[in-house]
Amino acid sequence: MNPRGKTALITGASSGIGAATARALAAAGARVVLVARRAADLEKVAGSISPGAATTYPVDLSSASAVARLAERIIATVGTPDIIVNNAGAGQWKFVDETTPEEAVQMMAVPYFATFYVTHAFLPGMLGRNTGHIVNVSSVGSRFVWPGATAYIAARWAVRGFTEALRADLAGTGIGVTLFESGVVRSPYWEHNPGSRERVPRMGKLVPELTPEAVAEAIVRGIEREQKLVVVPFMMKLTYWQHAVFPGVVQWLMTRTGYARPRA
Repeated sequence: MNPRGKTALITGASSGIGAATARALAAAGARVVLVARRAADLEKVAGSISPGAATTYPVDLSSASAVARLAERIIATVGTPDIIVNNAGAGQWKFVDETTPEEAVQMMAVPYFATFYVTHAFLPGMLGRNTGHIVNVSSVGSRFVWPGATAYIAARWAVRGFTEALRADLAGTGIGVTLFESGVVRSPYWEHNPGSRERVPRMGKLVPELTPEAVAEAIVRGIEREQKLVVVPFMMKLTYWQHAVFPGVVQWLMTRTGYARPRA
């Protein structure tokens, strides 16, 4: 789908990947709708985009009722989005015994339930006109597992499962579905989740880190080409191929080079 002249809604748009993707889509000619919790940060991102090309909607995406009300407002003012980028995500990397039940619920609420709520709210309008494109942003945590990030990884597997099931639901329609996955991205996520970066497996540190802008470029390219799966950088894509052929070996390396539980 060519973004020019289209309306694109981006969640988690107040910083990092979301903010960069909003700017990239605006640069490609889209009118962008920025969604996140922090109103002031959304306004800063909107200010970095051409005047009139961005609108902001602060909301708690973990609330189904709040998302439903937000969708009504957006549909009434700018219409059903042509493009949705479900990017909002959160969650500190912890072992199961370090994670409270409340934290586990929060990590599933965003990204998984937030992705479901947003898609559910706008999908009827997309189906009504039989056009649209949905991008769900996940991570390599939906393919591989490593020690010390259990609830985080489970939530990413949920996003992947939802994406693939959604694509099956929409087979034969004019609505495309893209799953985006990448390695480590230099973004405020790490600042908001202290202690997580140290748990990146040593094997993963061999893969070059990405900037939010590089991720945004890949997402926009995936929309334009209507790709089902976007994986960056190339070395991570190579790891996917290796995993497809030697899943046991790659998983052994992920576990072996992963974060070690501190000894008592």
